Amino acid sequence: MNGLSTQLIVQGALWLLGIFSVITWTLIVVKGLQAVRASAGSRHYGGAFWAARSFATAAALKRPDSPLGRLAAAGFDALADADESGAEDLEHSWSRHDLLERHLRQQIQSERRRAEAGLAVLASIGSTAPFVGLFGTVFGIIHALNAISHAESASIAVVAGPIGEALVATGIGIAVAVPAVLGYNFFVRRVKGAAADLDAFATDFVTLAQKAGFRVPRAPDTAAQPLREVLA
Repeated sequence: MNGLSTQLIVQGALWLLGIFSVITWTLIVVKGLQAVRASAGSRHYGGAFWAARSFATAAALKRPDSPLGRLAAAGFDALADADESGAEDLEHSWSRHDLLERHLRQQIQSERRRAEAGLAVLASIGSTAPFVGLFGTVFGIIHALNAISHAESASIAVVAGPIGEALVATGIGIAVAVPAVLGYNFFVRRVKGAAADLDAFATDFVTLAQKAGFRVPRAPDTAAQPLREVLA
């Protein structure tokens, strides 16, 4: 293998690591903003939901585009559809309790998939970037040894420079992998925490729906006590 081909391989590996780095930081920024917006929206809707005076009042609340808002919307829509549908096919053969739990579970899974989008890319970059860097280093060393052989000298001054340049690829590979792995671990932990919060909310939602007879009341009852006190 001549020097030109090995040099092109090293440059290709470095360019690939550069692309990996851009993708990594783009995903970290996008997923970070997504997580902040989702957390703020869910916190806002959760406060309004639990401050509602009754299940009917909660059903009439505006539901923001947030995980908790979409989960509540799925629950209320399931109950409303059960009231309006007179069909007797398999899709509508569930009891109201089972139908509500089914829709809530499906929505939680949908929210998990939404939150996990892009994390597989971070995991792949974190696991492969060091090897791409090592691949570049191997061919960099081959290129350096070829240059040393042409120099007809094995002194430390001749060897250190080319070998040191070859090892840069490994360092860059590690530098690309570290933020990818840290970002992946951070967002996976957030997804698990958010899913646990949605599971807890879904359990409370089913309990409140059971107290309301698994029906969405038509008119808000403003004289009822707050929903937090209903569950207490």
